[in-house]
Amino acid sequence: MLGCGGGAKLRHSLTVASGFVENLCFSGIAYGWASLVFILKNDGYFSDLCDITANATDPGDIITLSGERPGDNIIQSDCSGQDEQFSLVFTVASFSMNFLRFPLGFLFDHFGTMATRLLATCLYTTGTLLITVSSPEQSALLFPAISCLITSGMLFYTTNAQVGNLFDSHRSTVISVYAGAFDSSAAVFLIIKFLYERGVSFHSSFLVLSVCSVIHVFRTFFLMPKTHIPYPLPDRYAYGVSCGGRRWERGGDRGERDGGGGERKGDVNAKYQKIAVLQKAESAPLQSQDKAGPSRPDQPERVTSFRSCVLSWFFLWHLVWVAVMQFCHFLFIATVNPMLNRLANRDQTLVSQYTNAFAFTQLCGVLCGPWNGLIMDRHKGKPLAPGETKQEADLRSSSLSLFLTSLQCLLFYVCFSSPLLPLQYLTFILQVLNSAFIYGGHQAFLTIAFPGCHFGKLSGLITSLSAVVLLLQFPVLHLIRELLHGDPIYVNVGLTLLTLLTFIHPLHVHLHCRSLASQRRARTEQEVTNSGSKVTCNRLVGM
Repeated sequence: MLGCGGGAKLRHSLTVASGFVENLCFSGIAYGWASLVFILKNDGYFSDLCDITANATDPGDIITLSGERPGDNIIQSDCSGQDEQFSLVFTVASFSMNFLRFPLGFLFDHFGTMATRLLATCLYTTGTLLITVSSPEQSALLFPAISCLITSGMLFYTTNAQVGNLFDSHRSTVISVYAGAFDSSAAVFLIIKFLYERGVSFHSSFLVLSVCSVIHVFRTFFLMPKTHIPYPLPDRYAYGVSCGGRRWERGGDRGERDGGGGERKGDVNAKYQKIAVLQKAESAPLQSQDKAGPSRPDQPERVTSFRSCVLSWFFLWHLVWVAVMQFCHFLFIATVNPMLNRLANRDQTLVSQYTNAFAFTQLCGVLCGPWNGLIMDRHKGKPLAPGETKQEADLRSSSLSLFLTSLQCLLFYVCFSSPLLPLQYLTFILQVLNSAFIYGGHQAFLTIAFPGCHFGKLSGLITSLSAVVLLLQFPVLHLIRELLHGDPIYVNVGLTLLTLLTFIHPLHVHLHCRSLASQRRARTEQEVTNSGSKVTCNRLVGM
């Protein structure tokens, strides 16, 4: 039974499996926005922003929307205002999520997993219910609805990222698999679109999604910790609800009753989390960057302060890396539907075909996530270099992942900037691949480079600062509509050049690791020289 005796491995397996399902089906559904926009347009949301002009010239003409042949159309409509409003909905939602991430990260660090997940569940339920009760006359409900959905999804993913701590040798792989599942969850809106085209109301589909909130509540109480999952994981660490129905967490043998029942051990678990944080801080690269002197063996390592983390070059270049690529992806999602309409000459059959293709490639994101994890964990199980710490090895391994992610983003926007419609299939593939690498690599890098006690705050601060960059979407969208007449080619070329900044981060990490390796070699040579001098002195004294 869960929580009893030897049920720890079973609980760990259920936690990682259910977390995968949660990320796959719920966390990133808002990123399937293009599929939902197709439905909302058909139902007439924001249709009052369309300018309709009749082409009838004879007084006796009967005005209809369309005839049996394309040439029979006698009404032209300019729905650029409607497209802009849909783009604005996603832009406001993405900005809200990013802006709130720092206070939500503070909530996660200080109040733990349970409080954060309960808030996420409330936001998720609110978002799905708002869409369920919405109508074309109440189109404005989409603004709070999508904001709630995208924020709750990020909270679910953040709380699930710590599950990788349960599997030391596959830690980055678990995080990356979850990132891929997060990406693939965008295909939920594709399924809703397929059901809609077969006569199922999308309001009913969202009502079903709302009922699924019970899954999140179940995982929160039975398969997730009340506080956090520490790293490294203490021996016999346990969490969740015990056999007697009481919630408990423990870490290690000290303070545990003989027989291992369901005694509540929150204090013991907090102590082991503190020990884990101290272990995490050992040989932190930030200490090398700040030129902190080596501590004495009889003194415990001090945890790097939050301020020192924020003021480090690692944080600065990682912020640039995340902000630039996130801006590119959010702008792409906000403009992909108008882009397809423009390249397909508003042929709705063709637009639907490409929208389905985009959503299908998003479903394949779950297959892309593990690749990044395997790249970051490729050194696990191999012997460390003399004097090299485990954390330094993880950092060295992450540089290749960061470089490949930047390269993918560059190629993705090169394809997106092309006016060739068939090339957008490759754009969709690169976007999904790159998105899976970004989120998995972002979370994994923070767990490697910084102390775990600051994870929520650092992740939230980076996302909140990225929200400032996302504010540029408003003038950019206005620029595309008013000055570029709906053609974003010049904006896309500019963003393509901007992605070159992201290559600085992997280069900086690589050079930092080389510097640490050089220092190790110098110390080793110095130790050899010193030991040789001592031997010579001893021989002279003996003579």
